Amino acid sequence: MRTLILRALLMLSLLATSSLLQAADATLDTLSAAAPALDREVLSLALDARACAARNHKVGRRLAVIDYSRPSTDVRMWIFDVQTGLLLHAEHVAHGRGSGDNVPKVFSDVEGSFQSSLGLFSTAETYTGQNGYSLRMDGLEPGINGRARERLIVMHGADYVDPEQARRQGRLGRSWGCPAVRDEVTQAVIDDLKDGQLLFVYADDPSWRRDSKLLRCPAR
Repeated sequence: MRTLILRALLMLSLLATSSLLQAADATLDTLSAAAPALDREVLSLALDARACAARNHKVGRRLAVIDYSRPSTDVRMWIFDVQTGLLLHAEHVAHGRGSGDNVPKVFSDVEGSFQSSLGLFSTAETYTGQNGYSLRMDGLEPGINGRARERLIVMHGADYVDPEQARRQGRLGRSWGCPAVRDEVTQAVIDDLKDGQLLFVYADDPSWRRDSKLLRCPAR
């Protein structure tokens, strides 16, 4: 009898796991179709990190994905409503001046580095400061982006995020580490991302991919 019960429980567990995997694949397919310019592997990593974070944090329905392996002259930020599968925004976004020129190459969580940080962030409250309407963020990966609030890494608008000027000069203007966006879309983007949504920042960085616990979520 005990053996039969254990087999039944194992079967139920396998069925539940299969259902979760199918649901995850369906979400990836839907969002990838909504934003075909976004690399599918990058999107998959973002969804994996979101699912991992959801084990210990309340996560919102919206997810922003920044792909810093792309040049700043390209659109490289996408914002989704994961529940509906809708793409809300596809935008240019700046990186920190300490991270590189047109394509950022180095990343840090160190104060004064003026470098962007990688990994998963939770968005928080808004405020109006010297850069106007801005969004505070908290890094969810200690040692990778955990000092975001201390470093004042926030989302804000900036006149140097100008795609036309970027095409002329070969790159966007750069921030002090913040993911700055166009002034014209700042209000809409921040309002869609504030209060407990997630932002995933990717780059082709081997050390981050090796050290990030959210990219290798342990089994329950």
